[in-house]
Amino acid sequence: MEKLEILIMSAAFLGFFHTLVGPDHYLPFIVLSKARKWSVSKTLWITFISGVGHVGGSVILGIIGIAMGISLGKLEAIESHRGEIVGWLLISFGIIYTLYGIKKFVRNGGHFHLPKFLIPKKLRKMHHFSSHHYESKNEDNTRLTPWILFIIFIFGPCEVLIPLLIFPAAQFNTFGIVAVSLIFGITTILTMLITVFIGTRGLSFIRFSNAEKFSHLVAGLVILFSGVGMQFLGL
Repeated sequence: MEKLEILIMSAAFLGFFHTLVGPDHYLPFIVLSKARKWSVSKTLWITFISGVGHVGGSVILGIIGIAMGISLGKLEAIESHRGEIVGWLLISFGIIYTLYGIKKFVRNGGHFHLPKFLIPKKLRKMHHFSSHHYESKNEDNTRLTPWILFIIFIFGPCEVLIPLLIFPAAQFNTFGIVAVSLIFGITTILTMLITVFIGTRGLSFIRFSNAEKFSHLVAGLVILFSGVGMQFLGL
């Protein structure tokens, strides 16, 4: 029983640590919350659902692996492949959202630094309209972005869960597997929620002139660099 208790404490520590050192676990939610003007409750709900998908994918894979007698090496290879998939998904999403951010930036006055006589009359009118329209825009209600995040996080592996937790837990009993997986999942999701909450609250105090025009562009670049860091830097 002492070994199981140590394993459970290790699950809690690893759930916290692997989330904190992986910026892809929280940065996309923070920057998209700012760009799309989500409420704190909506941001945390999207984070929670994505976290459940993130942990659940690895738990299900590990349990199926144990039940079917799949070797640890093969399961680790599957997790590694899933990591590559989510890395490229983040990069692709980041590129697409960056292009979207550039479009929004231009439409909402991205050319404001040019003298008026150099700006076509049509664009000046667009700038005047979009500036006022942009300021009055309420929270974004599109359902596409949250679904994209959820799908990406389902593919996101918890690399430490299968080799360090589920397989050692299997030698105790079913309770050991459930307990370790549950503690790891709760710690991971709580760390995501707390980090996202602190990040979104922190950004709410930062005020820059015309910052709203850059928000989607910055969000796209942050997501892109998160994917690059995960895919090529092992973050």
